Amino acid sequence: EDLSETSEEKRSAVQVGDPFMEKLLLEACLELIKSDALVGIQDMGAAGLTSSSAEMASKAGSGIEMDLDKIPQREKGMTAYEMMLSESQERMLIVVKKGREQEIKEIFDRWGLLSVEVGRVTDDKRLRLLHQGKVVADVPVDALAEDAPVYHKPSKMPAYYEEFQQQEQWIPTINDVKDTFLHLLAQPTIASKEWVYDQYDYMVQTNTVVSPGSDAAVVRIRDTKKALAMTTDCNSRYLYLDPEVGGKIAIAEAARNIVCSGGLPLGVTDCLNYGNPEKPEIFWQLEKSTDGMSEACRVFETPVIGGNVSLYNETNGEAVYPTPVIGMVGLIEDVEHITTQSFKHAGDLIYLIGDTKAEFGGSELQKLVNGQISGKAPQIDLEVEKKRQHQLLEAIRQGLVSSAHDVAEGGLSVAVAESMMDGAVGANITIDGEWVTELFAESQSRFLVSIPKEKQSQFEALVEDAVRIGEVVETKELKIQDSEGTVVLQANHAEMVEAWKGAIPCLLKSKA
Repeated sequence: EDLSETSEEKRSAVQVGDPFMEKLLLEACLELIKSDALVGIQDMGAAGLTSSSAEMASKAGSGIEMDLDKIPQREKGMTAYEMMLSESQERMLIVVKKGREQEIKEIFDRWGLLSVEVGRVTDDKRLRLLHQGKVVADVPVDALAEDAPVYHKPSKMPAYYEEFQQQEQWIPTINDVKDTFLHLLAQPTIASKEWVYDQYDYMVQTNTVVSPGSDAAVVRIRDTKKALAMTTDCNSRYLYLDPEVGGKIAIAEAARNIVCSGGLPLGVTDCLNYGNPEKPEIFWQLEKSTDGMSEACRVFETPVIGGNVSLYNETNGEAVYPTPVIGMVGLIEDVEHITTQSFKHAGDLIYLIGDTKAEFGGSELQKLVNGQISGKAPQIDLEVEKKRQHQLLEAIRQGLVSSAHDVAEGGLSVAVAESMMDGAVGANITIDGEWVTELFAESQSRFLVSIPKEKQSQFEALVEDAVRIGEVVETKELKIQDSEGTVVLQANHAEMVEAWKGAIPCLLKSKA
């Protein structure tokens, strides 16, 4: 159903999660799996009981019979159809050895969780459902789990894409560099999200090592030297301009964030958000973006281990940008390798890894100046990206890097500003080339790093594409000059913080 005023009046179809109950369920299941009474276990995601029961039986080559009258229900009078398709959260489907039910139930009782025997395993490879004394369904489990039809919807390249591909590269004209820079820091996609995350406890159980505000969150693994880095990423503007390239960039940027934190990317979960796939142009976006993501995942060796899909996201016939949000997790082998984006010490040398090109399609600057996006998305070479990631990660593991940050929305100027926001130090930067491109272009596969001066030769020998562009200074100020010494941009810490931190609270108040 398309989104409209009418659809808003209906009760939300989105399940309401209970994180505390989820935590109890996880802990109970971790205790459960130590018991040899457990035969099988599966969580309930899309299609609820239908998918979990059919998949478990099909994988085992068996059947399953359930009495729906025994299913715990949150509402009275639910039909068999509703019970089987409900996606209520905090549920697991468990198979235990016959005669061992009570000891399993005792585990869940200790955790204050409801557990009910609702059925039995059969040997006829069928899913049989009983409700109010009647058999309401009796189908082969493989028909639901293995033999589902595959739909190849009509796919058509949108006219806008062909038009954008033919456009000349747009190069902006900027009259007031500082004003433009501060306005970029205040854009919602760049501005500090502190207003949001300060409302939540992100230090639960004191396992959080890197709190919100850097490239990735980092959580220690107790009783080891290891930690996990986690991030979510997606630039939907790039995907709108070129879904396949944008899909590659979404994976690559998530991996960059993990590497900048000192981690090796391990795996991906995704949340795929699109318009109406029955429209050929929308299905083309879905098709091409998943092609791009798949290729990037193969290159980075980050399997997609799960995810969800949200379609028909349209209002008055206008679809959202294709937005496949990427969640990625990585492993930090030693907590000593944990790296953040903030510059650390005056005297450290600042390097830019990667080439900067006049790529402004879908950029923050293009949206700010034109009020809309067009043209070609920034291009990306996945093999070059992978090489730079591996070399930077090795430099981090060898203790050569003080800070690391990916260059993303807003370009180099924004990346430098974000590395200064904690207010400890400032930066002097020298750019060589056309200054609008050097400051604001959003070319891919780039990193901003700072290193101790004494590590310079080792770092340069290891990271091939690193170019020294400046130095960390004690003065809490950003100064960027060209190769002839002319100051192009100068801003103090207070000005940057005011634009960056004040934007979202101001926007929310204005919409209240």
